[in-house]
Amino acid sequence: MNDASAILRTGRKFDQVIAGARQVFLSDGFEGASVDDIARAAGVSKATLYSYFPDKRLLFLEVARLECERMAENTVSLIDEEAPPGQNLRVAAHHIVRFLLSDFTQQCFRICVAESERFPELGQTFYHHGPAEGKRRICEFLQRGIEKGFLDIDDVDIAAEQFGELCKVRLWTRLVFGVQKTFTDEEIEAVVENAVKTFLARYGTDKSRL
Repeated sequence: MNDASAILRTGRKFDQVIAGARQVFLSDGFEGASVDDIARAAGVSKATLYSYFPDKRLLFLEVARLECERMAENTVSLIDEEAPPGQNLRVAAHHIVRFLLSDFTQQCFRICVAESERFPELGQTFYHHGPAEGKRRICEFLQRGIEKGFLDIDDVDIAAEQFGELCKVRLWTRLVFGVQKTFTDEEIEAVVENAVKTFLARYGTDKSRL
């Protein structure tokens, strides 16, 4: 398989190709997405599409990478360095939950699981740019909280993963097994509040509770 260095990320039609691919992958999955359909949705020729992405797997990986980066950047942009940790944890939790419940993440998860034997790099790349990148950014935020005396954490890496898992409670498992397909704002808010309170109960200092 060609690697990511083969991708041409310049040119006026690059964004069209990404948008069209995102649409088709979401509706048809990885295996069901044809190059013809992607080119049609993008409004470009197959030759143009192949000039950017010589391999459909590279196209899917790029779509996943960009979507994960967009979510991470949106979250970071809303973090207030001067705010108490509870406020910023709520912002992060809301974004984590919404991302986990999104059609895009669900489709990516299903595709990565379905293709894990033949194309393990799909899941590996999505993990690297999704959960792993999200954890890295949470680690940075937690480290700043430690330095300011708001948090008392010995292992920041584990704490970041624990926070991510708290954001899945009562939502992720029910969704991936088809028990529940949609969640109300009230259900999401309850998970977010419990995640933040539980995390601060374990790692918050007296200063964070002021």
